[in-house]
Amino acid sequence: MRRIRIYPQNHSEFISVQDNRFVRHEKEYMLDIIYNPISGKGKSASALKITVQALTDAQTEYRIHETAYVGHAKEIAEELNQQEDCKLMILGGDGTFNEVLNGITDFDKITVGFIPCGTGNDYVRAAKLPVDTVAAVNAVLAGKTAYSDFIQLGVRRALNCAGAGMDVDVLVRYSNMKAFKGKTKYYASLIDTLLHLKFHKLRLTINGESSEKNVFLITAANGTCIGGGMPISPSSDPFDGVLNIVVINEMKKRKILGALLAFLKGKHIGKPYTETYTCTEALIEILDEGKTEVDGEVFDNKILDCKLVSGKLRIFK
Repeated sequence: MRRIRIYPQNHSEFISVQDNRFVRHEKEYMLDIIYNPISGKGKSASALKITVQALTDAQTEYRIHETAYVGHAKEIAEELNQQEDCKLMILGGDGTFNEVLNGITDFDKITVGFIPCGTGNDYVRAAKLPVDTVAAVNAVLAGKTAYSDFIQLGVRRALNCAGAGMDVDVLVRYSNMKAFKGKTKYYASLIDTLLHLKFHKLRLTINGESSEKNVFLITAANGTCIGGGMPISPSSDPFDGVLNIVVINEMKKRKILGALLAFLKGKHIGKPYTETYTCTEALIEILDEGKTEVDGEVFDNKILDCKLVSGKLRIFK
């Protein structure tokens, strides 16, 4: 059973008189909050305290729904989306944001606000949303909205990026690595991947034209960065109605270090080994034992059937 904490505790209900009898009513809440207590290695707990104080100062009523396991945010979002007008605030990182996106069943009945407290926060960076907790809460309270793009991948959705290749190999090593934490662990996984580098074979189809490639990595990008700030697609904009495909092709291994340094600075675009495409649909098929990733979560699925969706996801901005 999920834990729900309701605040303000002394204003959760009211009593009226109907037909000479007292009737107890539950109040309508302005905001629902999905809170991931382990996001950002504990950063979310501090963000929650700040959020609660900001909402209390603004005399705004809210409910907190605390996640307890992987996939729980998706379930909570699906349940809350049954309301006629759900105003939802998410305290978490890119993984929690992705779960909520995948839990939405009716986009017309929900508006989403992001309070970033993960280790990466790549979507918030791309969308130019506030990183500071108080500023993020105030953006929700201000009520200004915009429609963010997202990527539909069959039954799944991606808010930031989906892809394959080296970055997926890094994520696999990251999940198996026992040493280090946070970004240090990510960069250690990256170095280990480069020491055992393998290029991956795939087929890319855009606008009906297909080609097979051996790649270092490929990304279908709605956002600009992966891995907590690595600018894979610097020109991407989550509000422009365009899906960016970035391909870094196979190269001689002696050139990998230089290519990686360029990649970390976003300087790989325009290099001979890089291809970029803009479209609204793309099909990526993995032709070897490689895996795929969606917003940083690794899947065994070898097909990414990407369709950009615009004008559906309403967010506070």
